[in-house]
Amino acid sequence: MKTLRNWWTLALACGVVWVSSWDSHAQERRFLDLVGAGSVGPMPSAANLQVPYITWGGDMATFNANGGLTTKAGSLFQKQGLNLRLVPGDDFVQQVRDYRAGKSPFLRGTFHMIGLASEVIGADPRTKGVVILQLTWSAGDHLIARANLKTVTDLKGKTIALQQGGPHVGMLDDVLKSARLTWNDIQVVWTKDLTASPDSPAELFRKRNDIDACFAITPDMVGLCGGLHDTGSGAEGTVKGARVLVSTAELSRSIADVYVCRKDFYDANKELVTKFVAAYLKACEEIIDLRKAHESSPSQAYRNLLQMTQDIYGKTTIPVLEDADGLLADCTFVGYPGNVAFFTEQGSLHGFEAFQKAALDLAVGRGYAQDRFGLFPSGLDYRSPLFLNYLTRTSVERQDRFRAEAVREEIEALSAGGGLDERTILSFTINFEPNQTAFSAEQYGAEFKRVVETADKFGNAVIAIRGHSDPTKTLLDLVKAGMAKGVLKRSGTSGHYAYSLNGRPLDLSSTGTLINLIETGAFDGVPDINPRETMQSALNLSRSRADQVRDAVVDYAKAQGLSLDKTQIQPLGVGVREPFIAKPANMDEAKQNMRVEFRILRVQAEAAKPADFDF
Repeated sequence: MKTLRNWWTLALACGVVWVSSWDSHAQERRFLDLVGAGSVGPMPSAANLQVPYITWGGDMATFNANGGLTTKAGSLFQKQGLNLRLVPGDDFVQQVRDYRAGKSPFLRGTFHMIGLASEVIGADPRTKGVVILQLTWSAGDHLIARANLKTVTDLKGKTIALQQGGPHVGMLDDVLKSARLTWNDIQVVWTKDLTASPDSPAELFRKRNDIDACFAITPDMVGLCGGLHDTGSGAEGTVKGARVLVSTAELSRSIADVYVCRKDFYDANKELVTKFVAAYLKACEEIIDLRKAHESSPSQAYRNLLQMTQDIYGKTTIPVLEDADGLLADCTFVGYPGNVAFFTEQGSLHGFEAFQKAALDLAVGRGYAQDRFGLFPSGLDYRSPLFLNYLTRTSVERQDRFRAEAVREEIEALSAGGGLDERTILSFTINFEPNQTAFSAEQYGAEFKRVVETADKFGNAVIAIRGHSDPTKTLLDLVKAGMAKGVLKRSGTSGHYAYSLNGRPLDLSSTGTLINLIETGAFDGVPDINPRETMQSALNLSRSRADQVRDAVVDYAKAQGLSLDKTQIQPLGVGVREPFIAKPANMDEAKQNMRVEFRILRVQAEAAKPADFDF
């Protein structure tokens, strides 16, 4: 896999100004101090607009709509009556200065980047931010970990290398929340650069064994571990044992790219802003069609887009055209349906209100802002002919995201083949009482809420609800049947029994061995005692409980007005195969085996249904 997300200059992108001697233990600085003093300039003219872009695949749609850095005749923007000059915006601090001074009415960044700048842009009514457009979700940012870290819960007490103020600050915040950890649970080594530098997270991870994990863009991720589903061998520059702990390939609703407009310009030029948004969305549709056509038959029109991208970013950033294609591979367009959902869907866990709260919490909590200065959501009329009579893909009806049967088969195969742990990003459990059949929101509401929130944030992962049963009854029937049949002998005293099967020692804590013996008929043939049937009953009960918990989670989401894709949640019965305590000595120990386990899992791409836009 050769893809590129070149955030080389984004060391400044979220408001970091570097001194000559970098302190890797530095803390975040107030964004207002970074931007510096300056007055609010007059509202920009609509005649010749300056629009920033950053190094990201979503901005290729902006290039496509404009025909280049200046608006070309016949381009989508020109046909809408716009005249734009696209300028580099990877220096986000300078973007904010230009925005405040009136050089440009627009800001371009991730939602969390905008949140870090919210105090600066929100201090004056004229420059308050209106979020007018969501471009994409990221699918090409990764947290790489050493071999001893198995899931994100293992980050507690660990040291993580992270670019100061970069796009991964918000991603780390989401990862910590999903694991029920805080920033106080980890140590951060701040780096100056994101990539291609000795002072980048990937290089520090490579050089320093005391760094347990690091954030990386796709090229650095490939260099550290070989690929998204690979483990570093130590050869060819990879780090032995390194692998992707979590990626926006699964944590797909963490990094949202947006455009923001000055409030004074928006109020005076709402139709122009609408046309800008509509033309961008039309460009997204064109790019998706071009890329699909190119996959089946080489397309000169698509190569022209890649060439224009290379010309704009330069060969240092895009050495070959394949790297421009990689920019698109690392992002997921949301299109018209995604924008309608982002700005208008009530109760959305990945909509405007949810992102604003998270971004402002992070900005204030980490010291980028002293007070909360909110943003305005897009007030565009999405039922306007400027959208509906212009765009092709305007359906906002959500489809099933996963092929449920394929997901179930894959999880079952992983469980049987021992590969489940390698695919697990996060897991947690709930316990229940013997013979419990109801799982109410009153009793398990906190756990259900976590499942719904996790499913939403990890939009490209599945959640396996795995029911487990206690093995005590199966063990008792095994002993009774074995002794009645004469193949099992017992010695010792109560509480200290030892067993032998056909003259060989048998450990009743060896669950795998016992299950294999039961399944091969070693204890069959005893009237009224059948361990095989007992084990099957336990499996059936565990399946039933998993189904009941899944239904309870779905009912909880519905009652809370939250969207939940049922195909993303798969109930499975494990039975007695994976007891927490293999041979319980009392009821308290037995209850620890009576549990339902939630696992957030990576699945193969074939398990997901293809879609043009992710919303």
